[in-house]
Amino acid sequence: MTNEYDRAQPHVEPTAAPTPAELREQIAHTRDELGQTVEALAAKADVKAQAKEKTAAVKHEAAEKAALVTEQIREKAEHAAELVREKTPDPILDKASRAAAQVRETTARAGQLASEKTPDPILERAGQAATAVRANRNPLLAVGAVLVVFLLIRRGRGRK
Repeated sequence: MTNEYDRAQPHVEPTAAPTPAELREQIAHTRDELGQTVEALAAKADVKAQAKEKTAAVKHEAAEKAALVTEQIREKAEHAAELVREKTPDPILDKASRAAAQVRETTARAGQLASEKTPDPILERAGQAATAVRANRNPLLAVGAVLVVFLLIRRGRGRK
C-alpha cells in the first residue's frame, strides 16, 4: 500500500547510491532553489521598495489620467469654438476680426509705450515671466479651458 508521500517522491532504487557528481548536482540545485526562495521572501519583506513601486505606479496612472482629461478638455473646447464659428453670422465674424486687429494694434502701441517708460529691471522680470509662460503654454491653456468650461456650465445653470 502506497501513501501520498511515496507517490510524490521519484522512484529511487534502494540499492543504487548516488554518485558524488550526482550529489553535487543535487546540492547545487537545492542551493539555487533556496536562493530564489530567500530572494522572494526578501522582496516581500522590503516594505520600502514596495511603497516606492506603488508610488511610481500611482504617479504613472495619475499622469495618464491627467493627459486623458487634458485631451478631452482640448477636444471639447475645440468643438465649442467650432460651434460658435458655425452659428455666428458672417457680418459679426467680420466685425470681430476687425476688432481683434484693432486690439492687436492698440496693444502693440501700448506695449511699445510701456516698454519705453518702464525701468530695465522690471522689463527683465517681465521677460522672465513671459518666457516661463511660453515654456508652460499647454498646461496654462488646459487650465484656461477648464476655467472657461466651468464658467459656461455655471452660467448655464444660473439661467435655469
